[in-house]
Amino acid sequence: MKTQNQFQLFKERRFLPYFFVQFFGALNDNIFKNALLTLIAFGAFNQETRELLTNLGALLFILPFFLFSALAGQLADKYKKAHIIRYIKFVEILIMGCATIAFWHHQLALLFVILFFMGSHSAFFAPVKYSILPQYLERDELVGGNGLVEMGTFVAILLGTILGILLIRIHTSTLFISIAIMLTAVLGFMTSLWIPNQKTISNPDLKINWEPFSQTWYVLKRAASQRTIFLTILGISWFWFFGSVIITQLYNYNQDILHGNEAVMILMISILSIGIGLGSLSCEKLSRHKVEIGLVPFGSIGLTLITIDLSFAHGLYPEQVINVSTFLSHWEGWHILIDLFFFGIFGGLYSVPLYVLLQSRTEEKERSQMIAANSVLNALFMVVASLFSIALLTLGLSIPQLFLVIGFCNLAVTMYLYKLLPEFLMRFIAWLLINCIYRVKITGIENIPEEGPAIITCNHVSLVDPIVVMASCHRPIRFVMDHQIFKIPLLKFVFQTAGCIPVASEKENPEIKERAFALVKEALDRGELIGLFPEGSLTSNGNIQQFRKGLERILNNNPVPVVPMAVQGLWGSFFSRRYGKAMLHWPRQFLFSKIGLQITKPIPPEEFNLEELKNITQNLRGDWE
Repeated sequence: MKTQNQFQLFKERRFLPYFFVQFFGALNDNIFKNALLTLIAFGAFNQETRELLTNLGALLFILPFFLFSALAGQLADKYKKAHIIRYIKFVEILIMGCATIAFWHHQLALLFVILFFMGSHSAFFAPVKYSILPQYLERDELVGGNGLVEMGTFVAILLGTILGILLIRIHTSTLFISIAIMLTAVLGFMTSLWIPNQKTISNPDLKINWEPFSQTWYVLKRAASQRTIFLTILGISWFWFFGSVIITQLYNYNQDILHGNEAVMILMISILSIGIGLGSLSCEKLSRHKVEIGLVPFGSIGLTLITIDLSFAHGLYPEQVINVSTFLSHWEGWHILIDLFFFGIFGGLYSVPLYVLLQSRTEEKERSQMIAANSVLNALFMVVASLFSIALLTLGLSIPQLFLVIGFCNLAVTMYLYKLLPEFLMRFIAWLLINCIYRVKITGIENIPEEGPAIITCNHVSLVDPIVVMASCHRPIRFVMDHQIFKIPLLKFVFQTAGCIPVASEKENPEIKERAFALVKEALDRGELIGLFPEGSLTSNGNIQQFRKGLERILNNNPVPVVPMAVQGLWGSFFSRRYGKAMLHWPRQFLFSKIGLQITKPIPPEEFNLEELKNITQNLRGDWE
């Protein structure tokens, strides 16, 4: 049964045990990893050695993702994912048994080897972790489910960081660390037994290629052949490059720049994790349960600004070690915590929509392999991030200067990615319009088909009608619009990016008209949504005008369902003609003005009648113009 909000998923067996499996896995990773990093940070090493060992540890944990992800993706597509999870969780118990021995005998070299094996464990888990969700959750639950997973992951990171740091600093650390990592591994295995088995296997006939390099090359080529998927993977990978540089350096930033003790480190990680959790959870509400890629540019802009600000936030601290009280007695301490909190918020807003987009746009039979391709590139980017950090620090840059450099790098890279895939920026502009300029009350959004071709019709009140409709719908809509409106400078970018189709009358330009009908037919043949304003032009008096017959011609060529809708509240806006030409009169609506979008059930093509469509649209709009 579909849930109404993400927290109801905790009542469902199809989600709850999976959530705890990934939670305990992330918790154990971070207890172990942070215990090791704390040994390095507070051990008898000089600053250069600490920085080298810290980045070496990050490299060893990430390297298995590059080596084993392609194989893991094949296994997850060929066999039942629940069974694979149980095998992985059992192996985790064995790895943690070896880690216990290494802690007891204080074998730092062996701990680094075990860190590699924990990375290998996580590499095999990652494709299953993300590809299993679409099999258990409804499409409208994916944003909320992924938000909870990301929240749980970073709560686990927070707890793992606290436990890893504190337990390793206790005098009898070997006992408590051993109990913590073994108990967590056992709990992860026990909860994996509760995960329900899927009824189907994604690709049971898949032939396993055990040679890692050729298979890795294959999944990368396969991902690269699908433009949107590949650019989505690049966006996620860059996020991990960017985040890896920041988070990995926090330990040495605290030790060498702030001179903070373990409690200060725990406080910073806690604030960062809380921010990521809140940002991830807010995605469902901000996106209205849909895949809203418009949140991605919002997140990336915020990450850039926050990182640049963080590079100047450290101030001057005394050379002696400081505690939390001293840290918070300076404005710089609060400044750093605020930056880390919002870094987390924007990170959640950036990453969750990208993961949902990757899950929803990949085919079931190869979803795990595409997620494996994502893991490979994530690993590659994070390895390069470690080398990048080592190189810049070796050249003499301080950690705050490294933050500044990576902040400007994030600005340049994200601008380039959005140039390659401008749909992200278009959705961002549309999202800002209906969330910041207007407050939109949407009724009947479930009437828009989840897949397949259909024609969306709407009354035409203002120049932003298509943007409001596109931003409210989770599927891309290609609107057919007057070629003069299509050319308006401030809106042309949005219309072009959204794939809108300019049209002219027979008298104005017959070539543009015929080309528009040809493009509409091609789009419907591909199963896309076409948006039409049957009135043909903006209303000049607020009333719904006569509907033109072009829609009938389209339906004769492509008999598809017609979904009527109506916008409300835009008559009299800056973009309407109530007070003269649109966008050339003084605005009489202000920020957060309330508007509406009413959507009713699709009309089957065999029941379509143009006059009846006008009556339906009139009734949908009602008296609210």
